[in-house]
Amino acid sequence: MSDLSSLRQKYLDYLQGLGHAIVPSAALVPDNDPTTLFTSAGMQSMIPYFFGQAHPLGKRVANSQKCFRADDIEEVGDNRHTTFFEMLGNWSFGDYFKKEQIEFIFNFLTGELKLDPSKLYVSCFSGNQALGIERDDEAAATWQRLFKNAGIEAKIITDPSQGLQDGRIFFYPEQKNWWSRSGVPANMPEGEPGGPDSEVFYDFGEQKTTLAEKFHREDGPCHINCDCGRFLEIGNSVFMQYQKTSAGFEPLAQANIDFGGGLERLLAASENQPDVFRTAAFWPLISKIQELSPFSYDDENKQKYYRIIADHMKAAVMLMADGVMPSSKEQGYVLRRLLRRALRQAAYLEIQQETLVDLVPLVVEIYGDFYSDLPGKQDKISQVLASEQLKFSKSLSKGLKEFEKMLAAADQLTASAAFKLYESFGFPFEISLEEAAARGISVEADVKENFAKERQTHADSSRSSLKNKFKSGLADHGDTVVKYHTTTHLLHEALRQVLGESVEQKGSNITAERLRFDFSFDRALTAGEKNQVEQLINDWIKADLSVDKQTLPKASALKSGAIALFVEKYPDIVNVYSIGQNPNGQKKGSDFISREFCSGPHVKRTSEIGEIELTREKAVADGIRRIYALQKSS
Repeated sequence: MSDLSSLRQKYLDYLQGLGHAIVPSAALVPDNDPTTLFTSAGMQSMIPYFFGQAHPLGKRVANSQKCFRADDIEEVGDNRHTTFFEMLGNWSFGDYFKKEQIEFIFNFLTGELKLDPSKLYVSCFSGNQALGIERDDEAAATWQRLFKNAGIEAKIITDPSQGLQDGRIFFYPEQKNWWSRSGVPANMPEGEPGGPDSEVFYDFGEQKTTLAEKFHREDGPCHINCDCGRFLEIGNSVFMQYQKTSAGFEPLAQANIDFGGGLERLLAASENQPDVFRTAAFWPLISKIQELSPFSYDDENKQKYYRIIADHMKAAVMLMADGVMPSSKEQGYVLRRLLRRALRQAAYLEIQQETLVDLVPLVVEIYGDFYSDLPGKQDKISQVLASEQLKFSKSLSKGLKEFEKMLAAADQLTASAAFKLYESFGFPFEISLEEAAARGISVEADVKENFAKERQTHADSSRSSLKNKFKSGLADHGDTVVKYHTTTHLLHEALRQVLGESVEQKGSNITAERLRFDFSFDRALTAGEKNQVEQLINDWIKADLSVDKQTLPKASALKSGAIALFVEKYPDIVNVYSIGQNPNGQKKGSDFISREFCSGPHVKRTSEIGEIELTREKAVADGIRRIYALQKSS
């Protein structure tokens, strides 16, 4: 069992001993939550219980939640920021509150982890009179009492901007010591819960790290919440007791506790190691990278690259283990960005890109004992990673050559140049920015916004060209083509019923000779599955089902259960085609077979199609299959 595993288990055992039920970690991709791409905190699934809904396991629960924060990608490279991490958490839903929580955490840190209490510092909320929320003197007094019991005089400082001032407990305003999903109180929507918090920091003293050569800021005195690297936040107790209403902030019906402590940061504190990448959570990866590179991790000019590779590869493995695959949108795009950024750093360390797959078993070794499904996914993850590396190595080589050509005659990187690199050579926009920074090349003002505009203009132009060439994306509107077009809807639904509703259409191409259909799936269909799909389609054709068209507002169409491919590209008023009975039904089920956004044209009844057969089926990309269909000859 690794040091990381031991610490995690020590926390869970400790909380279980205090009457907490241990709940499993949720997946990195939240279930049924379209508002966020990733699970970034353990409390995301706990919101209903703050409002009084009964948790099935009681009023006290705890866990270790795996988290991913895409906002931290650019921060990776210092001694403490990571994109993937585990958050140790405990919650009280109307049970214990502030005093008990602070005692629990102080005792865990000093008793279970044996941290020197003289190295611990804390922050508390300074209050907001305009909101009617008082300064949190209760939390400060509780901390002061606990430190006194440990033989430490804990001086309270009300103005930390003047530095440490021999203090141990510091009051900060809401920008630092208020927590809600939306940030400070002014940003919270009505109905959102939140509350003051109290953070714990570990002091690494006057040690030096290569990125924090001295633990003192040049723009002012050092304090526990500054970013010089001397102090590391290791835990935060949120006193979740308010809800924002139209009349201001009102107390919730019950006072709740929401604690989060970074597992990797707690490990760094327990090892008295200011560089989280030198702890057991990362050192196996760093050591392997050193074997692959002629440069040492101790080389200050190379250390950033080591950290980015280790963090991004670990995050990529954990994301893929939870079902995320590289793609050009949403979670898949973030994953691809991580992988390609890691691969680019490998070049700076003179590492052969294909060897980064050697890091996968090390990540599995670090986490496989706790996340028991991880070892069984190792081979698949390695295969996907190897494929992604191969594709990117080609685009990177071409893109870098073109990058040099384009910038040889220019004194800055423009959005237009970055888009040409992206569109023509698959060169990621973020890497263009990094290459410019590495070469000391200036970047056009508002380059991100202008790049987005270039991309949108290109997309609009492409859609217009396609529309003018093929109405509705079809080669023509002949009878056979129209029949195949309706068949794509039946094929899509049949695949979803046989293989699962995660199957999504990824494209189609229809001529008078055949139907070609691309869909998301990670393996070849078995003969039995292929026969089931074909049988379903032909059963629906023989059933002589009606094909009905409705024109609806897009929101109403989605509410009706209609499936939409690239929903954002459709206008506000859309055509919806329903196959089966009762096209006005509001719930997908037996009332219709298929309901999709579509610009037509279609047959009037399925019997017009005639019997079809599925022919070839093959892979065309990672996680994308292609299948062909033909009308059976009579």
